Amino acid sequence: MAIALITGSAGLIGSEAVRRFHSEGFDVVGIDNDMRSCFFGAEASTAPTRAKLEKEFPHYSHRNVDIRDTEALEAILASYGSHIEVIVHTAAQPSHDWAARDPHVDFGVNALGTLNLLEAARKHCPEAVFIFTSTNKVYGDTPNRLPLVETETRWEIDPGHPFRNGIDETMSIDQTKHSLFGASKVAADVLVQEYGRYFGMKTACFRCGCLTGPAHAGTKLHGFLAYLMKCTAQGRPYRVLGYKGKQVRDNIHSFDLITAFWHFFNAPRSGEVYNMGGGRHSNCSMLEAIAACEEISGRKLDWTYDEENRIGDHIWWISDVAKFQAHYPGWSYRYGIREILTEIHEALPQAS
Repeated sequence: MAIALITGSAGLIGSEAVRRFHSEGFDVVGIDNDMRSCFFGAEASTAPTRAKLEKEFPHYSHRNVDIRDTEALEAILASYGSHIEVIVHTAAQPSHDWAARDPHVDFGVNALGTLNLLEAARKHCPEAVFIFTSTNKVYGDTPNRLPLVETETRWEIDPGHPFRNGIDETMSIDQTKHSLFGASKVAADVLVQEYGRYFGMKTACFRCGCLTGPAHAGTKLHGFLAYLMKCTAQGRPYRVLGYKGKQVRDNIHSFDLITAFWHFFNAPRSGEVYNMGGGRHSNCSMLEAIAACEEISGRKLDWTYDEENRIGDHIWWISDVAKFQAHYPGWSYRYGIREILTEIHEALPQAS
């Protein structure tokens, strides 16, 4: 009996992980207590996805447990013990705007919850591969110091800069404004590395850019591509915050990210760190994303512009995934921006 334990199993990345590991023959144990609805409201609830997983996958078992609950979490891992071969940790408070509202909850979920899971794994399944969904926000606003050039639709990095192909793992995480969310994720990120390096566990931090896909319950505070397409297709107003709407993000489809996780699981390392996102293959500015959403949906977006940007927001982020590709040359992208947005649109009720 091979077990894949997945936290945040009803979320975007967690549900994709359930599908992949179930299809590979694992019994999957999902941990998810729908905190997303507490963070962002009923519209962001993962309950429908949970119900779908329980209906579609006979070897999926759900646990409605909060990862801050040390005893409950440890009881789950103790019950399966060494049968757990992989832990995919995606549960999180994911919004840097929300984190400032309640720093204790943010840190409790992101940092202490991760520590709880690592320690339970060390006790009960130390040989399991531990994959952590970290974030590019661990770099704080250091990317905003890069030499950027303004074009008609986006900010771009100076073509002569070493990061012209994307930002790699050599960027410092020190002396920068992270946001409280970024700080809590830094704590978790370093813990995951340390359990790999200090205890010899097989761990990896995937420092992700924007994660997206048709299963994303996008809201105003998190999941900008999914929420942008929802607003465009459903005639909802949308507000662009700062940087002339030319801020750039790379976007990776949940399928491509979980495929990367699968490659790591099959040839794990200890205490690794990878920048992971759409890279030069899949990225867009806000203005470019609006134009694509309007073209795909056939509707105009009702949007306004606010000069004030979000605190700690990146002007330009494109991940350099060269390190991961060097370690795992069999991995490649399936989805680009156009394919991602088309899938998101087709998944909306109005598009069916």
